[in-house]
Amino acid sequence: MINDLNQRAQAILRYVVDTYMETGEPVGSRTIARHLEMTLSPATIRNVMADLEDSGLLYAPHTSAGRLPTAQGLRLYIDGLMEIGNLSPEDRGAIEAQCRASGSSMNAVMERATTMLSGLSSAASLIIAPKTDKPVRHMQFVRLDSGRALLVMVLHDNTVENRVMGIPPETSDFALTAASNYINRQIAGKTLPEAQQDIERDMAENKAQLDQITAELVQRGLSMTPAVEDFSGNIIIRGQSRLLEDVKAIEDLERARQLLAALEEQETMMRLLGAAQQADGVQIYIGTENTMFEHSGWSMVISPYKTTENRIIGAIGVIGPTRLNYKRIIPLVDYTSRVMTRILES
Repeated sequence: MINDLNQRAQAILRYVVDTYMETGEPVGSRTIARHLEMTLSPATIRNVMADLEDSGLLYAPHTSAGRLPTAQGLRLYIDGLMEIGNLSPEDRGAIEAQCRASGSSMNAVMERATTMLSGLSSAASLIIAPKTDKPVRHMQFVRLDSGRALLVMVLHDNTVENRVMGIPPETSDFALTAASNYINRQIAGKTLPEAQQDIERDMAENKAQLDQITAELVQRGLSMTPAVEDFSGNIIIRGQSRLLEDVKAIEDLERARQLLAALEEQETMMRLLGAAQQADGVQIYIGTENTMFEHSGWSMVISPYKTTENRIIGAIGVIGPTRLNYKRIIPLVDYTSRVMTRILES
C-alpha cells in the first residue's frame, strides 16, 4: 500500500507518526507546514491529511482538529517508511554484560535480560519461557541426611529444578548413585514426559536390573518432578509501572489495569507462547492487530530465542502504548534475543 501514496502523502504520514511517538499529541496542518522539509501550504496539507483519513491511515480525535495515526497507519509506517536505527556500542555492551553476568543459570539470565530491556526501552518488558518439551540434561540424587535426599534436575537450557524427597534410612550412597546413573541413561536427549514414559515402561517390563531400593528411588524421583501440565511455561514481566506513565485519562488507566491483569492470566501466557512458537525474527503487534488481549491501545515487539538445535523455546519483547519508540525498540529486542540464543549455544 505504501506504493499507493505519493511523496507528499508519505512525508506527511511520516511526520504525523514521528510526532505522535514523541509527544502522543494530535498534529495539525499548520505544525506540519512549519516543519516539513518540502514547502506545502496548510490547505494542501489538510487535503492530503483528509485523503489519508479516508484511507484509514489517520483519524481525528474528537477533542482536536489535528490527526493521529491509526493502527493501520502505524503498520504502514513501520513496514514501509521507518528507518530502524543501529544500536550503539554502549547498548550492545550493556546487553551482553547484563545477560552474561548471570552465570550459568538461565533463570538469572532471563531476570536480568527483562530488567535491562525495560530500562533501555523505557517500556515494560517481558520474557516468555515455555517449559513444555524441554530436553532434560541431567538428574542426580544428593543425600541431605539419613532420611532425605535432594533431587537435582538440570534442563537443556541450564534451568535447575530442585526437589527434597524422603528416602529410607538404610539407603546407601551406592543406591543413590545407581538410581542417578539409571535415570541419566534413560533421559539422554529426551523431554521429561518422554523420559518418564520410557522409564515407567522399562521398569514395568522388568528390563531394568535394579535392586528394590534403587527402583524405589527412581519411582520416588519421578513422582517428585513437576507434572507435565505444570510445564506449560512462565512469563517474567519487568517495568509494569511504565505502562502507567503516559496515562492521561480515566479510561487510559482502566486499559492499563486490564492489560496488567491479562498478563497475569494463564490463557494470555499460552497465547504469547503460541505467538513465540510461530515467530520468525522480530514480530510487531500493533493496537487492534493484537488478538492476544481483549482490548486495543497497546503494541508489542517480540522476538524468539532458540536452542542449539535451532528450536524456538521462548521469546523476549517489549509491551506498551501504541506510541512505542519502534525505531529503538525493534533493534533492542532483536539483539537481546540473539544474545540469549548465543548463551544457550555456549
